[in-house]
Amino acid sequence: MKQWIIVTIVLVLAAGAGGYWLASRGQGADMPATAASERKVLYWHDPMVPGVKFDKPGKSPYMDMQLVPVYADEGATDTGVKVPANVSQNLGIRLAKVEKVAFDHTLTAVGSVAFDDRRLAVIPARVEGYVTRLFVRAPLERVRRGQPLAEVQAPAWLEAQQEYLSLLDAQSEAGRGLRAAARERLRVLGISDAAIGRIESQRKTDPTTTIVSPIDGVVSELNVREGSAFAPGAPLFRLNGLSSVWVNARIPEAKVSRVTPGSSVTATATAWPGQNFAGKVIALLPEVDPQTRTLTARAELANTDFRLAPGMFVSLEFTAPESEPQVAVPSEAVITTGERSVVIVVNTDGSYGVANVTTGQESDGRTEILTGLTEGQSIVVSGQFLLDSEANLRSAGSRLEGTSP
Repeated sequence: MKQWIIVTIVLVLAAGAGGYWLASRGQGADMPATAASERKVLYWHDPMVPGVKFDKPGKSPYMDMQLVPVYADEGATDTGVKVPANVSQNLGIRLAKVEKVAFDHTLTAVGSVAFDDRRLAVIPARVEGYVTRLFVRAPLERVRRGQPLAEVQAPAWLEAQQEYLSLLDAQSEAGRGLRAAARERLRVLGISDAAIGRIESQRKTDPTTTIVSPIDGVVSELNVREGSAFAPGAPLFRLNGLSSVWVNARIPEAKVSRVTPGSSVTATATAWPGQNFAGKVIALLPEVDPQTRTLTARAELANTDFRLAPGMFVSLEFTAPESEPQVAVPSEAVITTGERSVVIVVNTDGSYGVANVTTGQESDGRTEILTGLTEGQSIVVSGQFLLDSEANLRSAGSRLEGTSP
């Protein structure tokens, strides 16, 4: 009898414990459903295409996945993506303000010195003859204006001198006219005024004629030797002036706007430390090197002491006129996708959005913003992609675009 009583008590206790366990399990299962039912769903979306919103759950028409609900108490809003302050701090998000700054248009480039072709003088042979004596025997010898270069003999020159000499004493009106024509013929044939003056003063002809330098400079080409003959039109000497020189510098295509013809330029050469050479930009050659994507800027430098020689390398500093302050942001804030440029901005409600921008020049770590931002806006400088990951988006530009204001 006692054994049956004990068995009955054990069964009752076991049944009570099982009921309590089932009741507890059922209550725990109902709690999440109750909590979930209390959360307000704003809309459903595909995380891969967050810009499209759906008013009911289902399968995404874009990806092989179910739509995900967006609740009112989550970090996404209709104006941007919200991230809690502690998460922003952990992500290392750094903010900055959009400011107006005056860009420094100074540009430095390296160029090579070349002859100033506008100071070029070519001495051709106007008649047939030959060289009897040569005073300049090597190329690149420095010469002065009026310095003898060579003595030549030419039958046509001697004949013209004799004709002019025979007309020096002409008194008639016709004779004076012929004398003036004969004198002009001497000049056309290349005889200098000094040689013509000697004929008039000494009353005799000279079988040889001296060719003199018309400028100060160097002999860049020497095409004759003593005893050599020359034909009419042959170039005898080629002289280049050195009072000013050209410097040709390669400018990147993206920085050509900083170099304007007429702007001042300062050059320094390692051969002459501590000395500056002043000049100006005279031309921006209209040709782009397809390999380096550069254009040639040509500057003219004063070289009165002849210290700069063709072939030298010099450092050029171009200075453009000052411009008005422009809207700019730190360059690290700009995200370039290849198709566009974007900047992550901070909205008035504290959420993050994206702004499509048009960028201009870049200098000293700042990028000019032509369109898309205004002065005083808050922007994200660092942590953009970590912020993008926290918002469950794939890239800062394409994923935030759907929630930008």
